[in-house]
Amino acid sequence: MNIKVIIIFICLILISCKEKARKLPYYSTSDFTPIWEINNKENFHKIRAFNLIDQHGKAFTEKNIDNKICVVDFIFTSCAGICPKMTTNMLLLQDKFLKDENILLLTHSVTPENDSVSVLAAYAKHKNIQYNRWRLLTGEKSEIYDLGRKYYFVEEDLGEKRDSSIFLHTENLVLIDKDKRIRGIYNGIDKSSISTLIDDIEALEKE
Repeated sequence: MNIKVIIIFICLILISCKEKARKLPYYSTSDFTPIWEINNKENFHKIRAFNLIDQHGKAFTEKNIDNKICVVDFIFTSCAGICPKMTTNMLLLQDKFLKDENILLLTHSVTPENDSVSVLAAYAKHKNIQYNRWRLLTGEKSEIYDLGRKYYFVEEDLGEKRDSSIFLHTENLVLIDKDKRIRGIYNGIDKSSISTLIDDIEALEKE
């Protein structure tokens, strides 16, 4: 066999092994210090039980994300600032993983008093949001804010000690694995960060 062919073959094997071995860290605190191995899985930070409502008016709980890799954000439909850019980038994720039943996108309204089921349904229709891949969620404001700040750490260090009287507004997207544990945080308005997120989702599926 030609020596060049052998070298190429070896390189392909090494690349394949490297990709297969790639693993994402876990996060258990709002400062996002990476943790590579979990010693006590029972007590490690994960998304708690919750009760929300989706854009079809159906109950949506933590059971709906069992065995799902989720990308999570927090916006409001009347936002004219960062939210439209985040939704545009979430649409890229929707299109990328449209036929992948392992992936679910979750958007929480931070103004649930305005974002009723009918408002979310109209927003979903306008943005071409596909129900099987992307849920828009409303519910009790205190529930949404508590989830965002104390469990998803969506505002990182800034938000964990705030309550629902202080407006929650962030460009962050959070990646959750099939065990409801945090595996990454990304800038939802930055295309390069979205590319990294796509790579990380694909790596997470291989774990």
